[in-house]
Order: sequence, then C-alpha cells, then structure tokens
Amino acid sequence: MENRRRRVPAMAPEERRAALIEATIPLLHEHGLEVSTRQIASAAGVAEGTIFGVFESKSQLVVCSVIKALDPQPDLDALAAIDRAAPLRERVIAAAELVHKRFLERAHLMHAARKLIMVGEQDPETVARMAANRAKIGTAVADVFAPDAARLRVTPDRAAHLLLMFCGANTFGPYGEPDSFSGADLASLLLDGIHIRETEQAC
Repeated sequence: MENRRRRVPAMAPEERRAALIEATIPLLHEHGLEVSTRQIASAAGVAEGTIFGVFESKSQLVVCSVIKALDPQPDLDALAAIDRAAPLRERVIAAAELVHKRFLERAHLMHAARKLIMVGEQDPETVARMAANRAKIGTAVADVFAPDAARLRVTPDRAAHLLLMFCGANTFGPYGEPDSFSGADLASLLLDGIHIRETEQAC
C-alpha cells in the first residue's frame, strides 16, 4: 500500500482520473449509487482525499464512471460485424440478442444513469453525451435493417426504434421476462406480426 501511495504524485491528473474511474466501475456494479468514496479509494489504492484532488465531488466521479461503463463502442462494433449479406431475419435475430444482452448486463447502470444524470445532475453536456450514445445505437441497429429497406413497411430507423423499445420494455418493464427473451420471437413479431394471414389460413 505504501509503495502504491508513493507513486500517486507521479501520475498526471488525467491518468489519476482514469484510474479512479476504472476502480469505480466494478463498485457501481456491486453497490450502485450507494458506493462510498472510502470504498473507491480503497479499490484504487489511494487516500480518500486524492479523489477530490481530481474530481469536484463524488457525484462527478460517479457520473464519469457511469458514462465510461456505458460506452457504446463495443456494441457498435458488434452490430457492424453482423453480416449484411445474411438473410434479414438472421440479421434481426442477431441484433435483437445483442441489444437485449447489452440492456440486461447494464440495466442497473442504465437506471443509475437516468436517475443520476437525467434527473439529478441535469448537466447539459452529460445529458447530450448520453443522448448521442443512444442515437449511435439506434443508427447502428437501423443499419442492420437498411439492406432490406425496400421490403419493409416502415423505415429502417423506425424498425430499429421498435426493436430497441421492445428490448427496453422487456428489460425494464413490469411485464418483461429477460430470462426467457428470444431474438427469434422478436424477429418474428417485427417481420411477421401476430396476425395469421388469409393465405396461411387457407393452407
């Protein structure tokens, strides 16, 4: 512990900020917004006062940590990797399962982000950044639908919105069943609907 603390002054402020954020993220998964600065300092191997040398408050550190934890880039990369030459249904299933997994794994952090950032902090820059991240995910999902846009009754953007809305409701809504989620069921709902067509009845 003494050796680690002797190295603290050698770290630049941005390096120290990054290190504290990395130490905070696992604690947010475990304790949520109730995480204390003492727990953060212990995990980072620094004195508690070190936190306030680079962050104005615990709240600012938590906000930065939530934003970092919800970085959409890995999901954007995964959505971009879906084979656009594959059949539409296969692409939609893959996108639905990826989005559902993202929501399920980060549900408590998303709730914390909404509570802390959208309701509590009201920091315009942070709110704008979170909104931009949501828009990026929406655009990436829309791009999965885009190769078959001519075959859809709605735009790819609208199709993406419906997919994200369903995944969100399944994760956060009172009637959601996250453990029994099926990408195939959602793809069928979006692409086929639940109404039996007359041609199917005739068969």
